[in-house]
Amino acid sequence: MKKIDQEVEKIMSERFGKDTVLALATMEHEMPYVRYVNAYYENGAFYIITHALSGKMKQIENHPIVAIAGEWFTAHGKGVNLGYFGKKENDGIAKRLRGVFVEWIDNGHNDFNDENTIILCVELTDGLLLSHGKNYKF
Repeated sequence: MKKIDQEVEKIMSERFGKDTVLALATMEHEMPYVRYVNAYYENGAFYIITHALSGKMKQIENHPIVAIAGEWFTAHGKGVNLGYFGKKENDGIAKRLRGVFVEWIDNGHNDFNDENTIILCVELTDGLLLSHGKNYKF
């Protein structure tokens, strides 16, 4: 993961360190696909709960470079499948995601008994953040 400047990290955490709807773009056969996802930012990466057999995960498996965009922010990153939400190695981030997504996480949309319910991590590689009249490139 890219080391992000302390000032940028502070702004990113304040703006995206909560349940945030972002646009996530993937590629398949030289064609871009964009969808909105609920995401949470922490330490240079966004975390998303999704299904392993979804179109976006199949696209990321074949082409892991993605683009992500939100409020006055755009970036590229590498999509990494962290695996089953409930596996021991994901305990820490899964607990944080449960807290962040508390308003909807247990509404029946997710099946946490299904090992295809996974965590997608988008490790940022470069980006542009606009805040208070400044442009931050990283």
